[in-house]
Amino acid sequence: MADPSSYRPKPGQIPDSPGVYKFRDDHRRVIYVGKAKSLRQRLANYFQDLAGLHPRTRSMVTTAASVEWTVVSTEVEALQLEYSWIKEFDPRFNVKYRDDKSYPSLAVTMNEEFPRVQVMRGAKKKGVRYFGPYGHAWAIRETVDLMLRVFPVRTCSAGVFKNAVRTGRPCLLGYIGKCSAPCVGRVTPEEHRELAEEFCDFMAGRTGTYIRRLEREMTAAAEEMEYEKAGRLRDDIGALRRAMEKNAVVLADATDADLIAVAEDELEAAVQIFHVRGGRVRGQRGWVTDKVEAVETAGLVEHALQQLYGEERGDAVPKEVLVPALPEDTDAVTQWLSERRGSQVSLRIPQRGDKKDLMATVGRNAQQSLVLHKTRRASDLTTRSRALEEIAQALGLDSAPLRIECFDISHLQGDDVVASMVVFEDGLARKSEYRRFQIKTFQGQDDVRSMHEVITRRFRRYLQEKENTGEWSEQDQPQGADQREGPDQREARRQPEHPEQPPPPLPGESPQEDDGRPKRFAYPPQLVVVDGGQPQVAAAKRALDELGIDDVAVCGLAKRLEEVWLPEDDDPVVLPRSSEGLYLLQRVRDEAHRFAITYQRSKRAKRVRSSPLDEVPGLGETRKQALIKHFGSVKRLRQATIEQICEVPGLGRKTAESVVVALTQAAPAAPAVNTATGEIMEDNGGTRHD
Repeated sequence: MADPSSYRPKPGQIPDSPGVYKFRDDHRRVIYVGKAKSLRQRLANYFQDLAGLHPRTRSMVTTAASVEWTVVSTEVEALQLEYSWIKEFDPRFNVKYRDDKSYPSLAVTMNEEFPRVQVMRGAKKKGVRYFGPYGHAWAIRETVDLMLRVFPVRTCSAGVFKNAVRTGRPCLLGYIGKCSAPCVGRVTPEEHRELAEEFCDFMAGRTGTYIRRLEREMTAAAEEMEYEKAGRLRDDIGALRRAMEKNAVVLADATDADLIAVAEDELEAAVQIFHVRGGRVRGQRGWVTDKVEAVETAGLVEHALQQLYGEERGDAVPKEVLVPALPEDTDAVTQWLSERRGSQVSLRIPQRGDKKDLMATVGRNAQQSLVLHKTRRASDLTTRSRALEEIAQALGLDSAPLRIECFDISHLQGDDVVASMVVFEDGLARKSEYRRFQIKTFQGQDDVRSMHEVITRRFRRYLQEKENTGEWSEQDQPQGADQREGPDQREARRQPEHPEQPPPPLPGESPQEDDGRPKRFAYPPQLVVVDGGQPQVAAAKRALDELGIDDVAVCGLAKRLEEVWLPEDDDPVVLPRSSEGLYLLQRVRDEAHRFAITYQRSKRAKRVRSSPLDEVPGLGETRKQALIKHFGSVKRLRQATIEQICEVPGLGRKTAESVVVALTQAAPAAPAVNTATGEIMEDNGGTRHD
């Protein structure tokens, strides 16, 4: 625990101007990011008597080891920089909202020649129009199915579309009138794009125009006694109205607004958002977060606004945002939202009428979400705590292993030997910390030797990070470490320091080589788990001993009987089958196995897919595909002359000569044989009968 007075800047060093500040721990990790109208006044609040600080603030300042800041011109710039840094550094003491699920959205790919309507999840892409998010994917599909009667936009995948172009036959939706079949030329690209635009307009809330137009067309058809056409238009109107009924009317027709409500207690907060477009609720989403910093409702609202609109532009930011409490810097936040939308945005608290009633509904949803989350988490947290305590007791550890790393080796009969490292913190997977390794020091199948190499490489990197941060000096170097280093590393240690070293950074500055991001191997685990029995455990322990690391426990979990092996013990530790500790170790081991075998399969697949063209220098993937497309197969390309290869767009004579040389040196692949018929398959997909 650090004493904040040890790194407190002098008052005269802190500027009295807007800015953003960062607290770092002794590993140089950024642990908290904040903004202020006056950096001097805000930072002074952190360095008062610890007894007067909020418990979470006190925990943060005693974890930190330094503070630095960046001065900006306006409060809006401070808001933007704070959001960017929170996203980049992922500070542990900042409130971070995460979706409790990946909400699906209805997307229209306007960036394609023939726009496609589909369900999308995840990050938003440029040039794609999004509507939602929705609670369930089936709700989107029901809406789309109704609307395709009126707006028959393409919904098929790229593969299906290309196949229809090739065969000249549309898919089933094209035959039943729910697709305009641009794949076979029934409509031009311009006509299809106009359909997609009308679809987007209807989803955006401009529904009255299309309903009235269809009603006029239906009336005109009936007057002309075109009763079949009138009946079809009547059914279209009914389909559109049923699609509209799926979204409840809650506000006036022209209202575009997002309503944000917060439910909180001392430890956690839940946020619910209703997206209202054209007076109808078009989407709903929610987040739950730990209150790791001392923050009021206004602060939670500000963080939610950053999370919602930090990556959005244009119409994705509504004209009106209704909140339960206004942020501290309301003018700056409003200006920031307006800049992202490109026009004025209203940020306010609803006081009366339908908007206040709807805000109460959103608030009830947030409260129910928080209660449900706490019910689930209470059970989960109790179980994880019991599991960690059982592991500590069974392995004789001084405390519960809050960080567990598990290693596994994977190969196929000695080929493509790889290893995985997975990390569990507080009993939960920390996927951003996962790492994978290729075995480099030998060839063949030797799990014990592979495990020794991987553990050595992982913890040697840890020691290097300690040395870089100044926690581990040359005097602390373990015996034999110098012999294990390469000649270049040993020579670098012998070199004297450069006589013109830059001066140490002033308060508020940071070293240029340190960006504050979490380092790959900077944090040691309390427990290392290896997939295997006594030999693998002994190899891991030997690797740690050679590096002089004696504060990391090691165990192995053997698959056969799920026995836990400890170093230098002849008998395994047998945990009860109903033990939560054993269940956690199994999950960690299985996750390491999954991660390792996925990597090993990808390497094998890449090796199998290799081509003689891979060896041609300067020949990228695009030109390789152009060559195969032009000639049809590698076999036909091998028979081509340099002049014929030069006919391919983008291929010069020098590259063509390199292609010929590479194909000449490479032995032609043996022909594939259809084991069912005995036929020899040609490279170009045809068959040859012998």
